[in-house]
Order: sequence, then C-alpha cells, then structure tokens
Amino acid sequence: MSCTVINYCCSAGSRKTWPFLPPCICDMTCVNLCIDANLAGFLSNVLSLMRPSHRQECDSLTAEFKMREWWIHVGLICIPLVAVYLHIPPPQLSTALQKWHSAGKVFHFRGWKIFYRDSLGALGSSDVIILLHGFPTSSYDWSKIWDPLTQRFHRVIALDFLGFGFSDKPRPHKYSIFEQASVVEALVAHLGLSNQRVNLVSHDYGDTVALELLYRSDQNRTGHLTLNSLCLSNGGLFPETHHPRLLQMLLKDSSFLAPILTRLTNFVIFQKGIGEVFGPYTQPTDAEFWDMWTGLRYNDGNLVLDSILQYINQRLKHRERWVGVLTSTYVPLHMIYGPLDPVNPHPQFIRLYQKLVQKSTVTILDEHISHYPQLEDPTGFLNAYFNFIHSF
Repeated sequence: MSCTVINYCCSAGSRKTWPFLPPCICDMTCVNLCIDANLAGFLSNVLSLMRPSHRQECDSLTAEFKMREWWIHVGLICIPLVAVYLHIPPPQLSTALQKWHSAGKVFHFRGWKIFYRDSLGALGSSDVIILLHGFPTSSYDWSKIWDPLTQRFHRVIALDFLGFGFSDKPRPHKYSIFEQASVVEALVAHLGLSNQRVNLVSHDYGDTVALELLYRSDQNRTGHLTLNSLCLSNGGLFPETHHPRLLQMLLKDSSFLAPILTRLTNFVIFQKGIGEVFGPYTQPTDAEFWDMWTGLRYNDGNLVLDSILQYINQRLKHRERWVGVLTSTYVPLHMIYGPLDPVNPHPQFIRLYQKLVQKSTVTILDEHISHYPQLEDPTGFLNAYFNFIHSF
C-alpha cells in the first residue's frame, strides 16, 4: 500500500504519538505518520479544522490556570504579611524575665505607668544609685550587676523609660529626652529622694537622659536631682562620632517606610541588629536575645521605635546644651567604654571625649568588649565603677 508521510507537531502534554489529541495535552514533539494517501488527506483536513478550536480552548484554559496560580501566589505572600502588619501576639516572658518583672513596681507619670525596681541593699550606707538603660532594651540590662550593686549601695533603683520594657508605650506620642528626664525626676520624687544626693550610672540612650539631668542639676532648678556622681558608658554623646545602624536611620527619617518597618521587624531581624553591637566573643545567649526581644515586644513596643529614635535628631539639635554641661560641670564624671563599639567607634569617640571632657576619668575595657559593657563584661564594668566611686 502506498503511504504518505505527514508531519504533525503539537504542543505541551504527555501523549507523543496521537497527533489528533488536543494541543494542550500533547508534548512539544513532532511525529511522522505513514498512512494511506487518501486517509492522510482526510485526516489532514480534519486536523486543520480541529486545531484552531482546540488551541483557543486550551489557550483559554492555560490563561485561566495561570491567573489562578498568580492569585494563589499573591495570597500566600499577602496573608502572612497582613497578619504581621495587623498584629502578632508578643512572646511569653521567660522565667528570668518574669522574676525581674515580679520584683518591680509601677508609678504613674502623666497618666502612664512606669515600671521600676527599687532594692534595699547595704546596711550602714546612705548612698543611692540610679541606673538608666539604653535603646532599644530596658532596665533588665542591669540584671547581671544588680546584686553586687546592692552589696555596696543602700538603694539600687532602675526604671524602664516611657516606651521601653514594661512601661507604657503610648502611640502616637512625641518621645523626647526632656520627657524621659522628667520621668526620672518624677520617680525620685515618688520615692521621697528629692533631697538625696544620687549617683547616676547610664548607658547609650540613658547617657543623653543623664546629661539633661546633669544640666538641670547644675542650673539648681527646684525639684530636680542633686547629683553626687555620673558614670556614662558607650553613649552617642557626640553626633559627629555617632554611627547609628541602618535600620535606625530608616526608622527615624522615613515617614513612609517607618510604620511598615516597625510592624515587619521580627526576632531574626532584631537578633541580627543587636548581635552586631556585641563583640564576637561576648554575644548574648539565645535566651538573652529572646528576653531582649520580649521586652521590646511587650505592649507592642516595636510600633513606637520610630518615634523614640527621634532622640538621634534631638542630640544634634541640642548638642550645645548637653555637650556644654558635660564639659563645664563639677560633678565627678567617669566613662566606662567598650572599644569594639561600632556605634561609637574607637579611637575617634574616646579621643574626642578625653579632649573635651578633661575632668572625667576613663576606663577602656578589654579590646573585645563592644557596645553593652555591663552585659559583655559585668566584672570589668563593676571593677571600673567601684574604683571610680571610691576615688572621691
């Protein structure tokens, strides 16, 4: 029998040998068929009539499928993002953090609750020490040196600033260094210590609050603290030597991105950011990272980060006021400094400090200590502080 070879190419699918199957379920394979010449003509005519309708039908099905697939992908992406944006419950307090919280109290400042701890310590001493924490953490930063301080001082006091830790975190709210200084003064009055000379120890954000308190004290304003001494540690005292993290810059300067970034910030991002300001050999444990994150997330503290970070701009605006009092005060000053600090890098920061604040004594800790000296080297921090406090 004479035969005619016809070639038929069809599109995607699984069947390779049946050219009259719809193109949407054929493979991209060309097949040669040897059939009777008359039958070949007939099949060619049939196939030529079938192809357009099949192609249209399959193109429509393919387009519909692709559209459905696209919406599925969009949904898979959007659902968790929306969930994050709207609300994710804060993590539960660890046993250690719960113990710290349970040992504290609250007082009211302008209608807001402020968390603080107040421990009675050494008998026979009348000395009072107040600890001012940094950004973005809380009074729990002092937990590693709390007990040794109670063995030296009559009262050891620490608080969570407004917007931090276990204190209220109002929003919207214009957070400021001036307000935080007033919070400290209100706490001192609440505790009946307004006529008591107090020793301040501060870190990071707390350093700037301490400078505002120092300014008010030096101005002899009624009702403000009387300072016996001030010990600073790794705070961005000078805008020209201060290097905020990228996320901090975005949050403080971007009114458009900030509300989104604060909601999308998660534990992984937080851990990476905080880990970068600790030394490579003094990194927090997983539990310590988690406690820091829990304190931040308490009362949705992540949602006020952008407002609090305006303190960086306030430092620049009020540099003359705060650096000025630092260079002119007669209150005994000391600086405990972790030299591996990327936020206030060595040696630029400490050289400028020693140049401008010549009356201050300085302790530079081991070269592997970074931005959180009281957590990275609590023994070194305490030794440096006790040497200072015993020197006058």
